[in-house]
Amino acid sequence: MVAAFAGDASARILNDPLTTMRIAISGSHCSGKTTLIDEFLGAHPDYSHEPEAYTVLVEEHGEEFSAEPSADDFYRQLEFNVETLCRYPDGERVIYERCPVDYLAYMLALADLNSAAADRVLFEASMRMVLDAIRNLDLIVFLPLDDADGIEMPDSEGPQLRTAVDSRLAAILNDDELGFVSSGSVAVVEARGTTSQRLQTIENAMKSHPR
Repeated sequence: MVAAFAGDASARILNDPLTTMRIAISGSHCSGKTTLIDEFLGAHPDYSHEPEAYTVLVEEHGEEFSAEPSADDFYRQLEFNVETLCRYPDGERVIYERCPVDYLAYMLALADLNSAAADRVLFEASMRMVLDAIRNLDLIVFLPLDDADGIEMPDSEGPQLRTAVDSRLAAILNDDELGFVSSGSVAVVEARGTTSQRLQTIENAMKSHPR
C-alpha cells in the first residue's frame, strides 16, 4: 500500500507542468542556498541539480583559484555557469546553485570594497554574457541576508564581501538596476525566513509563473 502511494505521488510530480522549470538559487555566500536546494530536491526528485561553478571547476576539472577573491576568478566561474545554463533547453527540470548575476555581483562588490571602478572591459563582457544567459532561466530565487534564517558565519568567510554582494544582488534582482529582469522573460522572487518558508516561496512562484 505504501509503495503504491509513493508511486502515485511520483507520477503526480513527474506529470505536473508546474514542476517544469529552470530555476536558479541566487545569494551571497553563507545564505542557505545549498540547504534550500537539498530541501527542494527532496520535494522534486525529478529535477536535475547543477552545483555552483567553483565546486565543479575545482573538484571535477582540477582548476585552481587564488586564496583572495578576484574579478578574474569570478569571470571564469561566470563563463562556466553560462556554459552549464546552455545545456538545458526550455522545458527542462533543473535547479542551479547560483546564476550568472551572482558572479557579476561579486565582481562589482569587490570593486566597491576596494573603492575602485570595476575593470571596464571585464565588466562589459560580463554584462553581455549575463544578459544573454539569463534567458535560459525561468525563475531566479534570491536569498537575501536575513536574521530569520539562523545562519551563523565565521569571520574567515569574509563578512564584508558577503554584505557587499548581498547589496549588489538586491539592486540587480529586486530593483532591476541593470535592466536584466525587464529585458527578459525570467521571473524573480525573493525568499526569506526559514528553509521551509523559502521552499514555500519557490512552490508559490512555480504556480504563479507556470511554463
